[in-house]
Amino acid sequence: MTKEQIADQFKSLQNTITQTLETTEGKAKFKEDIWNREGGGGGRSRIIANGNIIEKGGVNFSAVHGRLPEKIKSKLQIKCDDFFATGVSLIMHPENPHVPIVHMNVRYFELADGNYWFGGGIDLTPIYIDKKEAANFHQALKAVCDKYTPDLYPQYKKWADDYFFLSHRNETRGVGGIFFDHLNESEGLKKEEILNFVMEIGQLFAPLYAEIMTKNANNPYSNQEKDWQLHRRGRYVEFNLLQDKGTRFGIDTNGRAESILVSMPPEVKWTYQYKIESGSPEDETIKLLRKDINWIEYL
Repeated sequence: MTKEQIADQFKSLQNTITQTLETTEGKAKFKEDIWNREGGGGGRSRIIANGNIIEKGGVNFSAVHGRLPEKIKSKLQIKCDDFFATGVSLIMHPENPHVPIVHMNVRYFELADGNYWFGGGIDLTPIYIDKKEAANFHQALKAVCDKYTPDLYPQYKKWADDYFFLSHRNETRGVGGIFFDHLNESEGLKKEEILNFVMEIGQLFAPLYAEIMTKNANNPYSNQEKDWQLHRRGRYVEFNLLQDKGTRFGIDTNGRAESILVSMPPEVKWTYQYKIESGSPEDETIKLLRKDINWIEYL
């Protein structure tokens, strides 16, 4: 399995995801922006905005190559200069506060010396947490993981809890999902098996999120609920700019800023000492933004 073949599979995945989201959205269409990276490679960004359900979203494909900056080599503890990286990353910011924010990415990284690894993750960020919805989301992820080994889901679920955690707020970003990185044959799976797993996670996204969109898109909401959504989006911005390694890698490798920062919401609020009423729906959500919750028990 060559890096070019892997990139082609990711490109096909982008097509499938955008087609499903457009059909579910029903109004807005993705606009495509093809770009080249100075230093090697490029990609295509697909952006959707002002739809019936999605206020702003992006599904990006990239396949870039070139020489690694010294600080990246030092961080990864590698000596090889030449790299190739490809993947699909997406973020959806819905209009309705009852439709969760969602993020997903799958990626492949290869060095000229033959070393390689896969990574990725998917997580759900509800504005108001619905325990049953969180349970269904995690059960779908677990079903894919269990096809390979029963150890994957608990390991990758914990990894997501730890990764999608705003340490400066002592909060998880949402209800989590799974996260994995540096997967290669040292994990006990062949390269093709790892790619199959990564692709299955990527292919799970569209039908899983389309169901959530359809279920919640027409729920009525108040000004207070919209205001809370804008403040929760602020937490999303804080994580992406302060903690997200993917954002940092893109910037450090001279990636395209417009594509990297498409993850930013269209509107956001920060209020100094935002007051949350005890016992309110907002308070109930805050209490659930913590690690190590067994969401599947709410099925």
